Amino acid sequence: MSQPHRVVVTGAGIITSLGLGWQVNAAGFRSGRRAFREVTLFDTTRQRARIAAEVSMPACLPATRLSRRSEARMNRAGRILLHAAHEAWMQSGWGERSSAPVALGTTSGEMVLGEAYLKQALSAPKSPRGQAARVVGYQVQRQGLDLCNALNLTGPLTTVSNACASGANAIGQAWDWIRQGRFPRVLAGGYDALCQLTFAGFDSLQALSSQPCQPFLAGRSGLTLGEGAALLAMETLESAEQRGAVILGEIIGYGAVNDSHHLTQPHPEGRAAQSAMTLACARAGIKPDQVDYLNAHGTATQQNDATEAMAINQWAGSHVKRLAVSSTKSAIGHLLGAAGAVEAVVCLMALQGQWIPPQTAEGAPDPICQFNLVRQPTDQTCRIALSNSFGFGGANASLIFQRWP
Repeated sequence: MSQPHRVVVTGAGIITSLGLGWQVNAAGFRSGRRAFREVTLFDTTRQRARIAAEVSMPACLPATRLSRRSEARMNRAGRILLHAAHEAWMQSGWGERSSAPVALGTTSGEMVLGEAYLKQALSAPKSPRGQAARVVGYQVQRQGLDLCNALNLTGPLTTVSNACASGANAIGQAWDWIRQGRFPRVLAGGYDALCQLTFAGFDSLQALSSQPCQPFLAGRSGLTLGEGAALLAMETLESAEQRGAVILGEIIGYGAVNDSHHLTQPHPEGRAAQSAMTLACARAGIKPDQVDYLNAHGTATQQNDATEAMAINQWAGSHVKRLAVSSTKSAIGHLLGAAGAVEAVVCLMALQGQWIPPQTAEGAPDPICQFNLVRQPTDQTCRIALSNSFGFGGANASLIFQRWP
């Protein structure tokens, strides 16, 4: 049996509340800048929480094969996705036409169109005006198909909707495909846009904080939602070297398991979370003490952070006090289906720049955190980074990245 292919990243695109593109986001994450504000996209007067990490949407879309009419049909989530995908695609140097598959993770897709459909159906039930277009655009594959049309990508399209692990699962699925030799290249990542239904849903669960989130701190009071997207251009090492491509980093491990425990609550002992990290290390051929930085899921809810901290403590063992950990949700909020993909790009940034992204929220750490919770901008030698993504219902995923060369 032949050896699995090594998988490298030759393009990365990102858009968050910190801004558009690698450079502005890297600067923001490195300094620990926090990008929260009052919600402007919809009315929050009936909600407990009224802040989020909104993207400042660029005035224009990047130049692609899409017609002006097609661009005009696109809504917020599709536009966010296209900005990130275009940056990754341009950086990859794959050319004007590629048969590369696309693997995307999302939780809400273009939910705003579903909201618009319902509002019109209730207020003007006899008026079909615009409803057919809303139905078409609301379907989750539409954003992926628009991306493929924009970049002339002709390979298969796969969409993963696995709660907050969706983006990480999409990248992990792509990693498996490339390792096994099914495809030499895959464009993979995640996206989500803020919408009222999701915001109100989390608020009704009393999961949202009225203040910017404080992951792993003793005084944490809940998560803060954000929006954004990140895409990785992934390919075999052989393919990248043959082209002389610039390599941003290597993906060396992926672990995915589920809790089989509760609809929303993680297993209180963090067994599946620990298993995801352990499996990712096993597939990478490394031990926990070789991981220099861990980008935690760290949502700032009481249960998630306590469970994840317990899992990290047990997984890291005697190495735990030396392990640098932070949750970059303290800067950009929880991006749901996009979170794992955005945090994958953050890991690549940290490995390239040799720094650890701090979480600069004020307050004392929860005593359960035995690891080194990074609170200030920190330059540090960093060769291997692990990123956790743990979703509602117990979908757990861990990705491991290695610095190149």
